[in-house]
Amino acid sequence: MLKIIVDADACPRSCLAVLRRLKGSWGYRLLTISSVDHLIDSPDHITVGKGKDSTDLAVINNTHAGDIVVTQDWGLAALALGKGARAISPSGRIFTESTIDFLLEERYLKAQYRRAGGRTKGLAPRSSADDRRFEENLVELLTQVRRQ
Repeated sequence: MLKIIVDADACPRSCLAVLRRLKGSWGYRLLTISSVDHLIDSPDHITVGKGKDSTDLAVINNTHAGDIVVTQDWGLAALALGKGARAISPSGRIFTESTIDFLLEERYLKAQYRRAGGRTKGLAPRSSADDRRFEENLVELLTQVRRQ
């Protein structure tokens, strides 16, 4: 059975609503994982401790080839791709083997810049366009997985 694993520490409620709504028609298992700091109402949920990477480790430990991981974390997306899973951000960005190296390099350069005292932009406020793009690209990933 297809499984979608959600890094629920930073997943917007509207994104979770899309995942719950599509679950019935696509028939996938929806597994949410978060730290104890987040209250997630989901029948298939794993709560982990407050450790720095506890949620990420639980997500990747529950990920197998063919699964879909929902995360904003580019490093976690890279690990999921390395396991043969697919990855998508809550804003609808599909992570691929051909783009992940660039994103990881960008993350590294921005971290260096911040350590040197620079400031970078945070995430833009979530919009309804983000919800539409997430749903459209998730359906695209689900279609790809079903074809295989």
